[in-house]
Amino acid sequence: MTAARVLRAADRTAVPWKNGGGVTREIAALPEDAGMEGFDWRVSLADVHADGPFSAFPGTERILTVVDGTGMDLDVDGRHLCAERYAPRHFPGDVPTGGRLRAGPVVNLNVMHRRGAVAAAVTVVRGGRAVAVPPDATVLVVALDGPAEAAGVELGRYDAVLCAARQTTVRTDGYAALVTLRRTG
Repeated sequence: MTAARVLRAADRTAVPWKNGGGVTREIAALPEDAGMEGFDWRVSLADVHADGPFSAFPGTERILTVVDGTGMDLDVDGRHLCAERYAPRHFPGDVPTGGRLRAGPVVNLNVMHRRGAVAAAVTVVRGGRAVAVPPDATVLVVALDGPAEAAGVELGRYDAVLCAARQTTVRTDGYAALVTLRRTG
């Protein structure tokens, strides 16, 4: 990758969840256009309007971050997880999982990655931060609740940029998510 790749929210198409219970908008995936099954990693925004089961993704790990709304209570294979705004929650993508909304709809940033092949991390930042991009990693910056700047690109709400440089700066008056993806296998 030689230049930052800008991924505008307005260019995303809503597609049904794998289980048909809602809609998601893919931000980026590897390989590109891998669909719901063939990805090494996938980052998307999901609109959740009702309680219900999550789609199962065999062989994956998930990081869910509530980015709009009050939050959700998750039942991950019998274990309770509290999903609050801007607090990333890690769990297996292939175990029975259900969600209960706390106080109305939410939007979730979902990072899914193939277990044993890709490692992922999500950090939510506010203000400014220098970001070192490891040589073997991909860093995606997503503006969450307002304007942000990353890799010299102005971002509106839910716009994203894949950072090409090994060093970049993120600035936001609101919150932005830094998603780091690295091949492990």
